[in-house]
Amino acid sequence: MYIYDSVQKTKRKFTPMKEGKVSLYVCGPTVYDDAHLGHAKSALVFDLLTRVLKANGLDVTYARNITDIDDKIIKKAVELGKNIKEITDFYTDAFHKEMQAIGVARPDIEPKATQSLDAMFELIQKLIDANHAYATEEGDVYFDTVSDSEYLKLSCRVQDEDDKQQRVQSSKSKKNSVDFALWKSIKDGSISFDSPFGKGRPGWHLECSAMIEKHLASSDAPFAVDIHGGGADLLFPHHENEAAQTRCATNHELANYWMHNGFVNINGEKMSKSLGNSFFLKDALKEYDGEVLRFYLLSTHYRSNFNFNTDDLAIAKKRLDKIYRLKKRLFGLANNTDQTTFKNELLKALSDDMNVSSALALIEAFVSSTNEALDTAGKHKLLKKETIANLSFVEEILGFGVKNPFEYFQFGIDEKTKQKIDELITLRNEAKKEKNFEASDKLRNEILAFGVSIMDTAQGTFWEKV
Repeated sequence: MYIYDSVQKTKRKFTPMKEGKVSLYVCGPTVYDDAHLGHAKSALVFDLLTRVLKANGLDVTYARNITDIDDKIIKKAVELGKNIKEITDFYTDAFHKEMQAIGVARPDIEPKATQSLDAMFELIQKLIDANHAYATEEGDVYFDTVSDSEYLKLSCRVQDEDDKQQRVQSSKSKKNSVDFALWKSIKDGSISFDSPFGKGRPGWHLECSAMIEKHLASSDAPFAVDIHGGGADLLFPHHENEAAQTRCATNHELANYWMHNGFVNINGEKMSKSLGNSFFLKDALKEYDGEVLRFYLLSTHYRSNFNFNTDDLAIAKKRLDKIYRLKKRLFGLANNTDQTTFKNELLKALSDDMNVSSALALIEAFVSSTNEALDTAGKHKLLKKETIANLSFVEEILGFGVKNPFEYFQFGIDEKTKQKIDELITLRNEAKKEKNFEASDKLRNEILAFGVSIMDTAQGTFWEKV
């Protein structure tokens, strides 16, 4: 298996620290608002990575944090007149539901910042003791960037004076303008936490380093985790600062492999709340089936910037429809055989830095050739069972085609209408049994008036939106 390391800027053969086992940590959401398409893209990329690692026979421990301490959360709580736990619980629950809708599995470990304060205090103290951090008279604690000779090696960034000025914070007690906060003292009476350094709140960069040390790192390993991932915007300063903290506080580097997914653009423009084009996932799910969004957002290579537009989304749906059309032909048939060639080729493509374009090309060729073979073979059972085995592998590794094919084509019909159609189908089936064809035809016309089509199969009568 090969992974593109976004720090070394080359594709590297993946070799975990412990044979057969992989530790993966991905930066998760700050839960003060609804998840947007950028969150969805990143979550899908690392969900796919986890599936590919497991398909290669590796035992994966996947951690993704929840940031539930943040100035944005506090601001939202004040605006709504609620406590921060109400805010964070609400948006965490919404995030989980929306991730489930697009087929993203929950991580094995999902630490929250509020549950990791002791680990943060321990890390800060180690940095102070090693002279890599210092406390100010105001009660803040900063990381001393000059003390780390390898600072900026992760992002290969060269800071100029303009950049330094942009990062100067209000405190005049910092030794260097680019030093970043590990602990921020709070004296205005707003939400704060007790610590050995005084009342305050943790710095954002500190959280992930502390959580990784607490849940995944081993003191005798050269790296805290095998793989650390997140969006491309996190490489600097977030991941740079994480790496510095871990390197200076422990006897290991933070990660052996760094993976970053590209940005999501909306109609060619970088997605941003300040620009008013932050497309919330919950809104997209009202218009499109979650699996259609999954297929679309994974249809380009994870490192490329993704340009979201409805025309391309419609094309992606048609590509996914082909899988479901084939699945519908095979509905109800048992899966008790295997066809290794297709599975091996698909896994080979995805093991090459998750080459999803090659994987989707293989799937489309498979769907096309199988439909032709089925047309020729008629009811050849072995061919059908082999096809179902391959579709099952597509479901397992890519998360496409996991639904009942008939229900998939019913997306967009409200529950009340679905119930009415099902009632009419039951009445029509009863009329057909009684050979009351006049009533049966009348009921059929009533059903079709809802804008659906009807399929009578050996497994029963099904309908789908036209």
